Amino acid sequence: MTLKFTRRTALVGAAALPLAATTLGASAAHSSAPAPHARSFKLGAFTVTALLDGSRQVGDSKAIFGGGASDADFAAVSAQNFIAADSAQFFFTPTLVETAQQKILFDTGLGKGGIQMALAEVGLTPADIDVVVITHMHPDHIGGLTTDGAETFAKARYVTGRREFDFWRGMEAGNRIVDLMAAKLTPFAEKLTFLEDQGSVASGITALASHGHTPGHMSYRLESEGQQLVLTADLANHYVWSFAHPEWEIKFDMDKAADTAARRQVLGMLAADKIPMIGYHMPFPAAGFVETRGAGFRFVPVSYQMMG
Repeated sequence: MTLKFTRRTALVGAAALPLAATTLGASAAHSSAPAPHARSFKLGAFTVTALLDGSRQVGDSKAIFGGGASDADFAAVSAQNFIAADSAQFFFTPTLVETAQQKILFDTGLGKGGIQMALAEVGLTPADIDVVVITHMHPDHIGGLTTDGAETFAKARYVTGRREFDFWRGMEAGNRIVDLMAAKLTPFAEKLTFLEDQGSVASGITALASHGHTPGHMSYRLESEGQQLVLTADLANHYVWSFAHPEWEIKFDMDKAADTAARRQVLGMLAADKIPMIGYHMPFPAAGFVETRGAGFRFVPVSYQMMG
């Protein structure tokens, strides 16, 4: 498979290293240049752009990513991969897919202005977006649907999984996600359409059920001119721990057994078929490949493979 960068990618250079700052746009103390917030490449006739909405550091990593692991095993895997066992850097990466007809945005970020900044780096504004696809209803995926109380993507229609929407709609007010949906998505319900597993967003863009993180969590397969890529959303929340040990439970997963099964199934498919992926919380630009390693997997970040 040959994936090629677009011209605009050359303007922002190589992938950013994990950010030391906890808010988007804040430069690390040792750097005078801002990190890029967008990275684009070609997938057949599609242009795919990873958009860095924000990044922050989290502590107590084992409690978040290592459910069921012993302290020794968690520390050993961390050391083998040259990362600390007691903290991690979180990234938030919506993805823009441009077809010949539409600009389709997958997830909207935290709602703190990062998505607008990232889009601006590739010469776009929220008004240019035709379709917004919500992989699931967690706050860091729907937070950017509104800005200062107004609809951020005013021209867009919205798409999400029916199972995901129905689950949260059936819960009572007072739940954080239910209340956020009421503010961010429900006011625009007339523009919302639903799909099931294997449903089509547009030609070449297909939903893949990967339930567990939330009851209706969806991944998406992109295919154009014989090339494929899978947007895995929150199927795996960390590029080391969730790959090396898919069975280690993740704090944020609502059905941990289901998500472990989905993680093994999708990552196994990506490894066997050598299909690249973009994961919402992977280190920016969030794109990479998957290989099997022992009883688990390894995430292999992109380097120059996509430069053609």
